[in-house]
Amino acid sequence: MTDTDFLKAALAQAYLAELADEVPVGAVVVKDGIVIAEGFNTKYKSGTVLGHAEINAIQKAAEVLGDWRLNGCTLYSTLEPCPMCLGVILHSRLDRVVYAALDRKWGACGSIVDFATPVLFNHQVKNDFVPMDDCSEILTAFFKRRRLSQ
Repeated sequence: MTDTDFLKAALAQAYLAELADEVPVGAVVVKDGIVIAEGFNTKYKSGTVLGHAEINAIQKAAEVLGDWRLNGCTLYSTLEPCPMCLGVILHSRLDRVVYAALDRKWGACGSIVDFATPVLFNHQVKNDFVPMDDCSEILTAFFKRRRLSQ
């Protein structure tokens, strides 16, 4: 499977978030070419800022592997991770993060800040931007509907 295939799996999670009236962001964690965990935004439902798709997927992956260290794993997200999520990505020792839409307000892989490559951290994560129009369009449409309903 390709990066695009795994991003499509993350996009399926984003659609689930949208159905739950959450910001439509989805994520999956992959190890050895297999999706081992999925997650989508649950911030409103859970009532906690920690309900980001990436964090939900990382927590599930840690449960599946029985370890908080996710060495050898890649996180695929429909949206560029924010600083909080990238901190969790670094701490969980993920090898790589792949995202499909830039986040020009909170992006921590280079859009606003770049926490993925500084030499200040004891762990480095490779990050790749693989643009997918569907991932940015679902977010644009969601926030447009949200503004119109207010």
